[in-house]
Amino acid sequence: MNNGNQPATKDDIEGLREQIRDTETKLLTAFYDFARANQTRLSELEGSDAALERRIGGIEDRLLEVEKRLNMPPAA
Repeated sequence: MNNGNQPATKDDIEGLREQIRDTETKLLTAFYDFARANQTRLSELEGSDAALERRIGGIEDRLLEVEKRLNMPPAA
């Protein structure tokens, strides 16, 4: 396929198929790498979220104890 005026040969078509396959492989690899990076990031966020929820739970427990002490009359 030297110019636009000549018909394509079987070799031209096979070369084009190889280019398409190569491009497809590159795209799939890029999408896979992107998905893997996002999965890693999501896993890290989930771990951070769980740790934060534990810390907030501890703070809520401590706050409840303080509120109980403030609302209860001192023991005589």
